[in-house]
Amino acid sequence: MARHTARSSRLVRVGATAAALALTTAGLSACGGGQGATKLDTSAPVTITWWTGQSDQAETLLEQLAKEFESAHKNVTVEVSSGAPETADLLQKLSAGFASGKYPNVSYAFGSWASQLEASGRTQDISKQVAEPDVKWDEFSDAARQTVQPTGKKTIGFPAVVDNISLLYNKKVFDAAGVSYPTDQWTWDDFRAAAKKLTDSATQTYGYAYSVSGTEETTWQFWPHLWQNGGDILNKDQTKATFDSDAGVKSLTFLRDMAVTDKSVYLDQTDTKFAQLFANDRIGMITSGPWQLTDLKTAGTDYGVTVLPAVNGEHTTVSGPDIWALLDTKDANQNYWSYELVKWLTDAKQDLRWNVAFGNLPLRASEQDSPEFAAQVKALPGLDVMAKNSVNATKARPTVPGYVGLSEAIANAISAVLQGQGEPAKALKDAAAKADEALADE
Repeated sequence: MARHTARSSRLVRVGATAAALALTTAGLSACGGGQGATKLDTSAPVTITWWTGQSDQAETLLEQLAKEFESAHKNVTVEVSSGAPETADLLQKLSAGFASGKYPNVSYAFGSWASQLEASGRTQDISKQVAEPDVKWDEFSDAARQTVQPTGKKTIGFPAVVDNISLLYNKKVFDAAGVSYPTDQWTWDDFRAAAKKLTDSATQTYGYAYSVSGTEETTWQFWPHLWQNGGDILNKDQTKATFDSDAGVKSLTFLRDMAVTDKSVYLDQTDTKFAQLFANDRIGMITSGPWQLTDLKTAGTDYGVTVLPAVNGEHTTVSGPDIWALLDTKDANQNYWSYELVKWLTDAKQDLRWNVAFGNLPLRASEQDSPEFAAQVKALPGLDVMAKNSVNATKARPTVPGYVGLSEAIANAISAVLQGQGEPAKALKDAAAKADEALADE
């Protein structure tokens, strides 16, 4: 895959990488940036550096917006670049920059890096600024706000790209089976019953699909079940795994019963084949996000979109927000203008020309009624449902460094159980023990 753009697979955006391990507090404690302006002068000439993490069309859009910001603020120069050949490389470059004292004022960052960035001591804390009414902070989803506030003590930047998973259904498969389309009133029991009716061994058609690759795709699809049943991933101080609770066992048992007892789930070893089969009318339902819609349009698939089924009326979903990290260069003027740039960029007016123009979900709820977003919905039906589904992104995945090992541990457990190997309670208990080891090692 080419360098990450906002339209890339959600897995690439939110998946933790080995490079994440490079950014540690111990490795950064001895380094320091140069001392710049100690007193703010908003009219003084200033140059700020912005690593966008984007390429091609996305990079061009952001460069154009940077020029517009410069035109409105004649004393400000914005040096824009992707920052690295691949978005995943940004964290390693930031770590090296922190060590040398030369790093950007603003950088795109995967949400999974947020805790490490805060722990580096190189981020700004803009908590007071975003509390101002004109920022309209509450227009961002809960998950997006939580991601830029990883410990709840500081706000280290703004949301950059948001997404969530919704329920996509193939109308041709439903019509062939004589099953009514899903609605926003569905429970998971409704979902399971429909999946059984949609499954036809003779035509190798399945009601649902689930990744058993053991990757973050496997893990993140599980979190809505856990949360809706009242469970949590970690304890309050984020030091111990708690997904092996009764809520976790209930959630995994439900999926196991669909896969093993009902045989209504296509178990995908690849993370990608299930989407192709859905597009080709071989799977009735998948749970996926906005990145799927362009492929479905290209394939000519007759599909619909609704929110995830609910437990007790809660349609909680999972989101993978990425962020604009604001870095503290010890220069009052640079810090001020980097904040002003990102505040301006994430304002609804500019976001319509960035995320919405590019085909992503809008960052802010206020954008959903805009003509610009309506045009995108016309091009990609269901995008409006996914945008409204942002209100159900009320919980954020942990951004602690140990999440890499935690995700691997539970993904392997889920994959084994769905393939008929092991019982949910023991599998989750063993996975939690491995997750605790990963958390303790960081």
